[in-house]
Amino acid sequence: MSQHDKRALISLLAARSARRGSFTLASGRQSSLYIDARLTTMSPDGLALIGPLGLSALRDEHWVVDAIGGLTLGADPIAYAISYASSQTASPIRAFTVRKEAKAHGTGKLIEGPFQDGDRVAIVEDVITTGASALRAVDAVRAAGGDVLGVLALVDREEGGREALEAKGLPVTSLVTASDILAVSV
Repeated sequence: MSQHDKRALISLLAARSARRGSFTLASGRQSSLYIDARLTTMSPDGLALIGPLGLSALRDEHWVVDAIGGLTLGADPIAYAISYASSQTASPIRAFTVRKEAKAHGTGKLIEGPFQDGDRVAIVEDVITTGASALRAVDAVRAAGGDVLGVLALVDREEGGREALEAKGLPVTSLVTASDILAVSV
């Protein structure tokens, strides 16, 4: 992972996505730090950094995956960026998204995209707090026949989510931590 690109990603997250104050997180927890990663992950310069850094993180962990994705909406741009970054490699990675609920019409799918039964998968999470969103995606992928190799987070809030996932036998890696973001003065 390029340290220059990692520093650039931390700077973008600190400037665009991190807010200090009093917030109730999706987990229900109270926090003085809110990270809306989508403000970075849905921007051209954010995507340009996240794709190669995420691909590098997968390689550093020795996760040879066929597909990458997670719970919509936070995981989507990250998975797409990594898939795109892999397009010119010897082993392109397909991206998919996990719906929060199965479609009530059509095929009733919970997983959208070119996911296939038997795929080796990395689950993506934009911000890990408790790990609950990643676990929902893991359960959906396993139920559809996927082999989950681990969880790749854009940001680890360092509030127990990593440990909760690891306690369930899921290796976890992150591109950035909340400490990294807090260390940057905005």
